[in-house]
Amino acid sequence: MADRLRDDVGELLRETAAEIVLPLFRRLDEADVAEKAPGDLVTVADRRAEEKIAAALRRLLPGSVVVGEEAVADDPTLLRHLRGGGDVWLVDPVDGTGNFAAGRQPFALMVALLTDGELTGAWVLDPLADILADARVGEGTRLDGRPVHAADRPAVLGALRGTAMTRFLPPGTRERVEAGGARIGELLPGQHCAGREYLDALTGDQSFVLFWRTLPWDHAPGVLLVREAGGVARRFDGTEYHPADDGRGLLVVADEHLWTDVRDALLDA
Repeated sequence: MADRLRDDVGELLRETAAEIVLPLFRRLDEADVAEKAPGDLVTVADRRAEEKIAAALRRLLPGSVVVGEEAVADDPTLLRHLRGGGDVWLVDPVDGTGNFAAGRQPFALMVALLTDGELTGAWVLDPLADILADARVGEGTRLDGRPVHAADRPAVLGALRGTAMTRFLPPGTRERVEAGGARIGELLPGQHCAGREYLDALTGDQSFVLFWRTLPWDHAPGVLLVREAGGVARRFDGTEYHPADDGRGLLVVADEHLWTDVRDALLDA
């Protein structure tokens, strides 16, 4: 079941991208884009893609619950399922909606599976780059069907390349992170698409990502991908990330042994 599920969900994301998301890229009308909250956009592609993905996931695992980003916008009580029993899907139908709505890349389609409250599956697709990553707990991470081990790339602190999403950081924390960038090899500004940041951690394009806002659909898939590839995702205080947590701050490092060094460099500078 595990192997078939990996392939079935990956194929679902590719099919949804091909049938719904990509045909609307750079073809949205003004009426196709709305604002859920100040600066938080939703498009007709988000809504249509979530409807298709949610229906298919329920068929793949009868009795499962789907917690989609757009459904939660209409009914926030759905988040209670993230601590519940059984199978629960988390869906981000178009991660990086701001990029998508503006006709920019990257953007991604993302799904995570929780079983009895714990992450057990993850899928992230960048449809323009045609990159698909998937993971099952205890079975490792695959990148386009091939096993990937992000922690197999030796690195030292001063030669690292990573992203710090500083826009939403509290002023004092933002100043420390920006100052700490001098102790890291290269500090990148971010791509406004969490899914792509996690993929870059798997491909070796970056060694770490620092976030402040941690909405579950933005991070649950990528966190499991990185964990199963040998990395870690922890809150700034060192506690492990869980999708149901409402905390702020998340540091994802591809090599577990470097997590403390990166945290100290960026947050204690």
